[in-house]
Formats: sequence, C-alpha cells, structure tokens
Amino acid sequence: MAHPSMAKLGALREGDRMDADEFLRRWEAMPELKHAELIDGVVFMASPVLMSHGDPHADVVYWLKLYVDATPGCHCGLEVTWKMGGQDVTQPDGFLRLLPEFGGQSGETEKGYGKGAPELIVEVTGSSTSRDLGKKLELYESIGVREYVTVLVRPEKVIWRRLVRGRYREMQVASDGLLKSVAFPGLWLDPTVFWGGKRSIRTAVEAGLTSSEHAGFVKKLRGKNSSA
Repeated sequence: MAHPSMAKLGALREGDRMDADEFLRRWEAMPELKHAELIDGVVFMASPVLMSHGDPHADVVYWLKLYVDATPGCHCGLEVTWKMGGQDVTQPDGFLRLLPEFGGQSGETEKGYGKGAPELIVEVTGSSTSRDLGKKLELYESIGVREYVTVLVRPEKVIWRRLVRGRYREMQVASDGLLKSVAFPGLWLDPTVFWGGKRSIRTAVEAGLTSSEHAGFVKKLRGKNSSA
C-alpha cells in the first residue's frame, strides 16, 4: 500500500526529472523502494539482480571490509545513498572513504545519507554497464572521487581508474599481477579472483596489509588523530 504522502508527491518513475531534494523526498515516502538513483537530474530505477552480479558484489564488500578492519580512519559500506550535488543522488555498490577527522573529503547529511565524494567507489556492472561507464563515470570524475573501480560481469574484467589532474586514467597491474590503490596504500586486488574460483581475495589483501606502504599510511593516519 502506498504511503499517504505519495498522493501529494507522486511516485518515482524511470526517466522523471527533478532535483536531488525532490528525489529524496519522494523516495522517503516509498519505504518499499530499495534501489533508485538520480543522475544529472534524471531518475533511474534498478533492474533485477542476477547471480552474476550478486557473487562479485559480495566479494567486493569482503575485500573492502578486510582493509577497513586493519586501517584506522577508514569507513566502507554498500548500497548507501549518496547526495553528490543538486542534481545527483547515487547508490554505489560499494565505497571506501577516509573519515573527515582523518582528512577525508566526504561526510553525511543530517538524515544520514552520504554527502560529497568518497575517495573510492566500486560498481559491479552488468545490466547497468552503459550508465556505470557513461554518466556515472563522468559524475564521479567531475566531483572528485579519487578512484573508481568497475567490476564488469561481461566481459569478465576489472577496470580501476585513478583521478589524475581532474581526469580518470586506467591503472595497470603491477609486475606481481595485482592492482594497487594510490588513495589507500596497501589496498591490493588480484583482478582475476572474482571469476577464478580457486583464488582468494584475502591473499592479495593480506600481502597489501603487510606492505611498507600500508604501514606508512597507518602511521600517517594515527598522526592525524591521536585516538586512532
């Protein structure tokens, strides 16, 4: 049954145009709706989620959580609603950010939504490929998301982009076959683990967490906040 206020506000529909505040007001009046986004003032609704999306999505969350558990001042989450400006409200599959007291660039709205640009965003892209590699990429680049990871379901591929002088550049694997974050030293990823079946995400993560780069980053973060 629709929320009584929907008679006044109107339901969210694919292709509707509105600003971020109107989008959030309407969504808050639709408690049954779990997934929706506003990009450049246009509403996008979610497609059904397949196993081919759900499996790597779970791996992404595990990967980020392993890093956060070993790194002070970091916060990760999945499918959080982010208000990224007056015309943009996204719901990325995963994010990793530095908390403001540790020098992070994002925050929270009064209602608890994400606000601004987290340092790293991950999207698992299947049915939403055109949007994730089009309008979303342009949005994340323009607002300053420092690193953008797309896990493509078809073809099976990981693309990790880094913001360099305001433009995304695709990062290349290191000599050991791993992708390595610059924004989060020690956040390492074997790009084949989502589909190999025999390799573990933990292997690359643990290697990164024992690296000198990660140790130096942790020392720097603790220096910014003595309670860490």
